[in-house]
Parts: sequence; C-alpha cells; structure tokens
Amino acid sequence: MKKSYLLMLAVIAIILASCGSGKDVPYLIDANKLPQDLLNAAARINDPVLMPGDMLQINVSGPDEEAVKPFNKIEYVSTTHNINAGNSQDNSIYYYLVDNNGNIEFPMLGTLHVGGMTLSAMQEHIASQIYPRYLTVKPGVEARIQNFRVFTLGEVGSPGVVRAPNGRLNLLEALAQSGDLNIKGRRDNIMIVRTNADGSRVVKTVNLNDPKLLVSPDFNLQQNDIIYVEPNASQARSSWSMPPGLSLGLSLLGTIMSVTTFVITLTK
Repeated sequence: MKKSYLLMLAVIAIILASCGSGKDVPYLIDANKLPQDLLNAAARINDPVLMPGDMLQINVSGPDEEAVKPFNKIEYVSTTHNINAGNSQDNSIYYYLVDNNGNIEFPMLGTLHVGGMTLSAMQEHIASQIYPRYLTVKPGVEARIQNFRVFTLGEVGSPGVVRAPNGRLNLLEALAQSGDLNIKGRRDNIMIVRTNADGSRVVKTVNLNDPKLLVSPDFNLQQNDIIYVEPNASQARSSWSMPPGLSLGLSLLGTIMSVTTFVITLTK
C-alpha cells in the first residue's frame, strides 16, 4: 500500500513539473494598472533608423507641382531618360536603395548620406537641401521604407517573414502575424537580434508578461529584427533525448544485472 501511495505521488509530481505555470501564460499582466501619463509619454510613432539595404520611397510635394517634379525620382528619370515609367518593372525607377556606405542618389541633389538617420530626420534633411537653394517655398517630403520586414523563429504558430507595408511594426503585431506563441513558448524571455546601421549587432530580451513592455523602447521593432521564442521548461524536457552512448551503456548494464540476478538465483 505504501509503495502504491509513493508511486502515485511520484506520478503527480511529474505531471505538475511538466505543466507550465498559469501565471506565465498571459501577456502584459495588469497592463490596465499602468499610469495613464506613462502611457501618454510613450504614445509616439516609431521612427525607424535607416540602414544599408533599405528600399525607400520618397515623395517631394509643394504648391507648385512643376517646380517639385525634378526632385521626384520617377518624374526625373522619365524626363531625363525618356522612360515610360508606367510600363517599367524596374524598382530603381521608383525607389532609392541605401547602399553599403549609407548613401542614396537623389535627383538634383546628388549623393546624400542617410544611413543612421531616422526616417523623419532624413525627410527634414532633404527638405533643407532643396529649400531655399532651389525653391522659394519649403517643400513637403514624405518617405517610407518599402522593404520593412522582421523574422520570427521558434515557438510561434507560423515562423517566417513578417512584412510591414507601412514601414512600422511593433512586437505584438509581429507575433500576431506569426500565429501567436504556442502554449509551450516561453513568454518571459523573448530574444530580439537587431542589426544596427553600422552593421554591428545587439541582442535584447523582453518579457511579454511585463506590462511595462508597452512603454519600452524595444516594443517597436526595427527592420530586419530577428525574434526568437524559446521553448519553456516543459517543452525542453519533452524534446530531450538520451545520447546513444548513454542509452547503449544503460542497456548493457541492465543485461548484466539481469544475468547476474539469474545466476545468483540458480546457485541458491
């Protein structure tokens, strides 16, 4: 009876150990208790930092449409090279590629170094290069990253590439578009691998359980971020397999013990 009781306790312990803690499953626990002024302070639009490989769409506008035409790439290329842009599939006619040195070639202005600038800073920089040198009225400059994307790996429903046509993405949006975390995905240690404009990398970790994530600078993603969701303890245990050498050794040991027991029984 005692052995049966101990066996039952052992089984219960194993089951409990294999289950994740319920309190670690929800996102942003008690987020409704965050002070409103803290949330208001964080209510700013993400401003991506430009880096080599970015494909930019830049539009210059002003009250005099003819005056700003030379500063818009499609108009400039069509005029100077006699290209029918409506029938062309060449992205270089529409977009600006940030090269390995962080530069773009801009109509009329020539080479502009934009790597390391935020999107809004680049817009202001272009406007300042045009006005008042070329125009009597300061133009509006609107830019967007056309190839903004992040990558999700690990314990999510659909790992892969998540694209953002509007050039902005936060962590929860990326996870939602990846099918959300599996129940066995670890919520408190999400890894973000980020490449900076100079090519260096940094690794950040965030906790989805923590409501302060909403006001963290890591809540908003940068283009080409890699998001990795590692398995929790129960998933790691279930995926563990015994090394072949250890398995063979234990098998031989069991055989030896069985033979020894059989021999001892015969000699009694």
